[in-house]
Amino acid sequence: MAKRTLAAALALVAGTAAAVIAPTGTAQASPPGTKDVTAVLFEWNFASVGKECTDRLGPAGYGYVQVSPPAEHIQGSQWWTSYQPVSYRIAGRLGDRTAFRNMVNTCHAAGVKVVADTVINHMSAGSGTGTGGSSYTKYAYPGLYSSFDFDNCTSSISDYGNRANVQNCELVGLADLDTGEDYVRGAIAGYMNDLLSLGVDGFRIDAAKHMPAADLANIKSRLSNPSAYWKQEAIFGSGEAVQPTEYTGTGDVQEFRYAYDLKRVFNNENLAYLKNYGEGWGYMSSGVSGVFVDNHDTERNGSTLSYKDNANYTLANVFMLAYPYGAPDINSGYEFSSTDAGPPNGGTVNACWQNGWKCQHAWPEIQSMVAFRNNTRGQSVTNWWDNGNDAIAFGRGSKGFVAINHESSSLSRTYQTSMAAGTYCNVQNNTTVTVNGSGQFTATLGANTALAIHSARTGC
Repeated sequence: MAKRTLAAALALVAGTAAAVIAPTGTAQASPPGTKDVTAVLFEWNFASVGKECTDRLGPAGYGYVQVSPPAEHIQGSQWWTSYQPVSYRIAGRLGDRTAFRNMVNTCHAAGVKVVADTVINHMSAGSGTGTGGSSYTKYAYPGLYSSFDFDNCTSSISDYGNRANVQNCELVGLADLDTGEDYVRGAIAGYMNDLLSLGVDGFRIDAAKHMPAADLANIKSRLSNPSAYWKQEAIFGSGEAVQPTEYTGTGDVQEFRYAYDLKRVFNNENLAYLKNYGEGWGYMSSGVSGVFVDNHDTERNGSTLSYKDNANYTLANVFMLAYPYGAPDINSGYEFSSTDAGPPNGGTVNACWQNGWKCQHAWPEIQSMVAFRNNTRGQSVTNWWDNGNDAIAFGRGSKGFVAINHESSSLSRTYQTSMAAGTYCNVQNNTTVTVNGSGQFTATLGANTALAIHSARTGC
């Protein structure tokens, strides 16, 4: 299969599985705990992730970090090689078992939980020697799987209107595991239990759409902690045979329409339309939805905003973190011109904003909104205002208030909030905002800037 075709399809795969299960066994969008924002450090190696947990993620209030697939995979510099496992040993390019364990322990010490991107729908598309030295062919992985463990359909998926074709055939030529088979289910659960034994708190289930929901439920039931955070990648497609809502009984599901529509609104429509964003737009309920502005697939295929969209991208992330729908992922990757390009320095991040690392999770406008979200948790939207066009503002009860000016010129006005009188810090630019006894403040916002205050920051 052509490299470009494979890369595109693998991007699609990576955009098909994300979910969460609460300790009670019911799905919830917020990962267990009081902090529901996940920093997705795409293709960062484990040592760099651990350092970032200590230096930034913990202090900033991120609840979770998501790491790229840790299993041994095919060799190659491209990012998508990580999504072609050849064994379940922790022996990928991002680090070995010891590095992974050290990363988990370091992140936990910083108050950050760890989600592992987990590739269990398929194995590889070819043959060779993996990153950890394991020999393999497409349908034979010594000591793990033989040809009997794969689905009988050995052609690529071609019809998304046909459930059997989507779930039994091969995603871009990748050997499709028969997840209805007891042995396969046990082997997958064994891998996930190994990750749990190393302290992992949850899983992103890659390509969930390509596995029957009942198969995933069975695998989940075999985990040593069946209440582990579980978010599934299942891309919505109108009229398709397999729909994301099928997976909400197992855990959370990523709501791709949220990201698609944010791109359209911020690029071509009016922010005023966002007043009832979420369920009001026909999306899954907030309690089962994982949301994002972009992920590693969509930033490459152009279906969502990306770091290349500058202020539109920044403001969309500010809105997502301020607005109470779903549980947000902040995609943090690296610059690319080729969509196949793997991580700079093999995944080693010596410093943000160097060697191509974009570190979106650390952009001041985005990072500051993590504490805003944590502080306003549980508060409904209040005091909504818009100008009918591209300027909006809204409160989160008495705990916070945000204004976004996506107009081409500055905006000066007096805002009504439900906040107590006092002086607060606009965390978007570290200037002070004074709210009077009537809950009002007056401010000027430059074009394509935002203002955000919350009760936990009463001074800059």
